[in-house]
Amino acid sequence: MNEKTIIENIQKGDTIALSKAITLCEITLESEQQIAQDILSSLSTETGNSIRIGVTGVPGVGKSTFINSFGKMLTSKGKKVAVLAIDPTSEKTQGSILGDKSRMDELATDKNAFIRPSPSAGTLGGVANKTRENIILCEAAGFDVILIETVGVGQSETTVSNLVDFFLLLMLSGAGDELQGIKRGIMEMADVILINKADGDNVQKAKNAMLQYKSALHLFPANANGWKVEVSTCSGLEKIGLGEVWETIEKHNSQMKENSCFSKYRKAQNIYWLHSQIKEELGNKKYSQLRTNGELKKLEKKLLNKEATIYQLLEDLNL
Repeated sequence: MNEKTIIENIQKGDTIALSKAITLCEITLESEQQIAQDILSSLSTETGNSIRIGVTGVPGVGKSTFINSFGKMLTSKGKKVAVLAIDPTSEKTQGSILGDKSRMDELATDKNAFIRPSPSAGTLGGVANKTRENIILCEAAGFDVILIETVGVGQSETTVSNLVDFFLLLMLSGAGDELQGIKRGIMEMADVILINKADGDNVQKAKNAMLQYKSALHLFPANANGWKVEVSTCSGLEKIGLGEVWETIEKHNSQMKENSCFSKYRKAQNIYWLHSQIKEELGNKKYSQLRTNGELKKLEKKLLNKEATIYQLLEDLNL
């Protein structure tokens, strides 16, 4: 499948071509990276129309089960759902199990869903090195909702906030985290806190945890965007409370668009990733030079005015 065919098929919503493009992005060979960047440059103008949702929480909180049920509910509403699941990479063997897809068995067979597990490959921040590029490709393929399941390792889960429009934090009751709130940094980024596994004998414990989190949130400063963090209970296994979660996300999305925060944050994310890619591709020394001589501001302006994509700007810098 050549480059032109991949681009055309992605525009038609072909998931085979989408998978091929994501693989090209993740391969570190220079020749393959060039093809991937050409594809991304061609498709970048057709992106930005989805709702990007980050789903995080400690290992064992039930992220995969929640996403499986939540994704199925969304496809039943006529949504096209893409799931980018990040799997931790072993420091010892450099391998990843990539088993999230097997835990999302219902969603994996849904024709309106696409699941792509990727190794974290040592990248901090709860996401993989090419997660942003994968989001762009999924949007170009016509997916309405993109769910990013992070590694779930604690304080390093912060990078995902520079990728998503809505940050969903899954918690457990009775895990000793109710008062310290797992890690304050993550709680401050969350748009909703969900106490998962609120089923069977655990319903009352989940309700108690919800009340404790609600009380703890009063100690946090108000969000600059005017959004008040919501706390509720759900069960991914029993499919309880999922409709309410989607209603909260839609309410948040509407509020952010009404107060112009949605476009403001998307622009800030693009700038963040421009800076990040320059550091990664060209190194900190070159990045500092661009900042000092004012070139970085010019690059930002070109990006925000849609005169060039991040990939085109990087290519120009590499010449």
